[in-house]
Amino acid sequence: MENSTESPANASNSGLAGKVILITGGVHRLGAQTARTLHALGANLVLHYHSSRARALELQKELNSLRENSVVLVQANLRDSPKIPAVVKDAVTAWGHLDVLVNNASSFYPTPIGTVSEEQWNDLIGTNLKAPFFLSQAAAPHLQERHGCIVNIVDIHADRPLKRYPVYSMAKAGLAMLTKSLACELGPEVRVNGIAPGAILWPEVEMDEVTKQRIISRTFLKRRGDPSNIAEAVVFLIRDARYTTGHILNVDGGRSLNS
Repeated sequence: MENSTESPANASNSGLAGKVILITGGVHRLGAQTARTLHALGANLVLHYHSSRARALELQKELNSLRENSVVLVQANLRDSPKIPAVVKDAVTAWGHLDVLVNNASSFYPTPIGTVSEEQWNDLIGTNLKAPFFLSQAAAPHLQERHGCIVNIVDIHADRPLKRYPVYSMAKAGLAMLTKSLACELGPEVRVNGIAPGAILWPEVEMDEVTKQRIISRTFLKRRGDPSNIAEAVVFLIRDARYTTGHILNVDGGRSLNS
């Protein structure tokens, strides 16, 4: 995994210095890499976590050692909708404003038809769609004040369903539509875009090498991506894509072009 090594002097000229960015699920995997990249560019971070307290404290210590008092943590179960506004409130309280919301937190596991429980449905829809909606709703007034933006981490399977994962695929399809709907609702003050990762990190569940190679073979770049590729896309959508809203950027090595 690549880490940004941008110097503090360069960070001050990055266009992100002093921006306050809330990242859900921001302490491991894609969220942690995104946090490191944005932090290296001078952003102040609010990192949400659910149960990974030790990992959250470790990442906070790492980043605060590079720039003092630049990272705060907020714990919440995003399935508990009434508590979601408090996540945004804590972010605003930390620095007095909020510039960016990155909806990154996600649940992912198979739910073959015939085996799906209501608990699985509520979990997958809750974390991948319901929580981003209510977080965005709570954050909207603050983002409008700052002419900020929202970045949703979607999935290429929002367009191309993944076999044995129907509920997850539906949830991400809903998140893709939420991205476009919020762009309509919150413009012109707030830009709303999404990123659809392809083969970036393998699932935390066991996956055999044959399956991994088959997935890679269906990309046109013939290699797996890196979390830094997603972090770079987040930076682009926050800092550089100033005339872009309602767009979902595929970061998939060309996988979405393949039938």
